[in-house]
Amino acid sequence: MEFELWMLLVFPLFFGMGWLAARIDIKQMLFESSALPRSYFQGLNFLLNEQQDKAIEAFIEVVKVDPQTIELHFALGSLFRRRGEVDRAIRMHLNLIERVDLDEDKKQQALFELAQDYLNAGILNRAEELFLKLQATSYANAALNFLLELYQKEKDWFKAIDVTHRLTVLSGQSHGKEAAFFYCELAAAELTQHRIDAARIHLDQALEANPQSVRATMMLGDIENLAQHFANAIEIWQRIEKQNQQYLPLVAERLLQAYRQAGYVDQGIEMLQGYLIKYPSLDLMNVLFDAILQRDGAEAAYRLVRDELQRNPTLLGLDKLLEARLLEVSIEHRADVAMVKNLVHQRTRTLAMYRCANCGFKARQFYWHCPACHGWETYSPRRSEENGQKI
Repeated sequence: MEFELWMLLVFPLFFGMGWLAARIDIKQMLFESSALPRSYFQGLNFLLNEQQDKAIEAFIEVVKVDPQTIELHFALGSLFRRRGEVDRAIRMHLNLIERVDLDEDKKQQALFELAQDYLNAGILNRAEELFLKLQATSYANAALNFLLELYQKEKDWFKAIDVTHRLTVLSGQSHGKEAAFFYCELAAAELTQHRIDAARIHLDQALEANPQSVRATMMLGDIENLAQHFANAIEIWQRIEKQNQQYLPLVAERLLQAYRQAGYVDQGIEMLQGYLIKYPSLDLMNVLFDAILQRDGAEAAYRLVRDELQRNPTLLGLDKLLEARLLEVSIEHRADVAMVKNLVHQRTRTLAMYRCANCGFKARQFYWHCPACHGWETYSPRRSEENGQKI
């Protein structure tokens, strides 16, 4: 593009406009700063000197002088709550609520913030009371979500289920997945008291709320298995393939034992071999390895692991292969194989973990409810290495 002479006139014009805009912004900022009460700057100074109590008092004075600074009050209250200084957050929000000149929207906002303060402080009864008061306000959806968190902390599963129903009505989005887990918790409590019929009712409710609830299906199968209704247990556990086949390894051992108790262990092994071909899994392979080792011997077990390792190469599979080789290797080579296996096994200890997809917490056992972040069904039923996760 050729240079035009008229461009020489445009550049100074743009520069002048930018300078003028900057001057206007500076004047506006100086005007707004001069309009702020002295208490505002005192509060900032107290904060810089880490004198939070005096800062709070100063900012309270700012709010009294200039109602437009109420948002600053809210921001500070939230800041203190996030820092764990909930007592200060409570003081600030209580002070706002007690003001007679506060409009209704701001009062509802203050109630919402105060309820969160109480929740963080562990004063659950006060938090519940305030969240319930907000049901007919614009904060209803958020308040219900906090109530759901609160009732889970208290393990009040009936109230938690009621909240999921209200959230579904209010938001139009299903909360059946959470409700199913709460029904499962109720069923688990009934089972500890040996109230089998009551547990069945809750598990049926769980499946009604969420037909894909693998946990409810597993628990129903467990009930049938304990009653020695092995055929029923097998039929129920097999439904997991249609719900979510990734969870089949969690019931592989139970399925095989039920077949064994029913006198059909060969059919059980054949079924698990079919699952392993369709849904490769280290846990499935481990169950099959032990079963074939017991039935057919070390060589057959070794072939199973070798073939699976060729299909799906993993360090965990290699560890199992070396275990199989140790069972049949000659005495003079056993020490060498054992040494290699021990080295591989040390490495695989960090790979044979279940990992929460929400917070990353790792555990050797599978959890439906993460002990770290308290998320439901956030653990993959597959080991870390199978999911390609770096440990």
